[in-house]
Amino acid sequence: MNDTTVLLVGHGSRFHGGNAETLQFADQWRARHPDWRIVTCFIEYDAVLLDAGVDQAVRGARRVLVVPFILNAAGHVKMEIPAAIAAARERHPDVTFAYGRHLGMGRDILAVLQGRLDGLMADLAMPDPRTTGVILLGRGSSDAGANGELAKMARWVFEGNDHDLVDLAFTGITWPRLESVVQRQVRLGMTQIAIVPVYLFAGRLTERIAAQLERLRTLYPGIAFALGEHFGFDEGIFSLLDARVLGLELPAGTLECDGCKYREAAEGKV
Repeated sequence: MNDTTVLLVGHGSRFHGGNAETLQFADQWRARHPDWRIVTCFIEYDAVLLDAGVDQAVRGARRVLVVPFILNAAGHVKMEIPAAIAAARERHPDVTFAYGRHLGMGRDILAVLQGRLDGLMADLAMPDPRTTGVILLGRGSSDAGANGELAKMARWVFEGNDHDLVDLAFTGITWPRLESVVQRQVRLGMTQIAIVPVYLFAGRLTERIAAQLERLRTLYPGIAFALGEHFGFDEGIFSLLDARVLGLELPAGTLECDGCKYREAAEGKV
């Protein structure tokens, strides 16, 4: 890694503390890997955007690993970052660029979400999961595939727990929204609702969620609500990014089916 720079690309936020949290994360990540050179930039809403970040990353480097610090693959991951890398190759022909996967919605993120849900159930004094609804709350995207990834998470949470209702909602762009999903769960008999925001860091949308929950508590005084925090500093996120960086230098990783209970049972592992 001595001649390699890791370029951590955050989304960027107009919220005064959002980008600061990403930079704080990068500082903590550097402390874990003092032999790695980690540079941070953002796609929007910051002084250091993609082109400037790339130009910083190439200084003294022969190789740049571009790692999107983003949960879902929508337009930024599919179009803007690849376009910036293509332009960087033209500007810096002597540097090799590799593009890592975004964080994604895989088993690592599922483990983080499950940990958040377990904490919310404890906050609710461990009620009956059959009467405790769960809502995974994402930012929403105009990319159907990105929204579908959150739907996959909702299904996996349902499969791994005993909750009768595990739904998804979105803060903007697409539907359903939080209020309508809460209304549905109350109508179907839930007496507690655990809301798990699928957000790395704080921003205007997390502020919006808090305001929405305040109204919902007024509308449904008989329902116990528990709201999770964003999870960008979770240990699982550091581990996942480590794997992303190392995965760029190693052969392709495992298939999704490699950890499934049916395959493990067939191989005598369970």
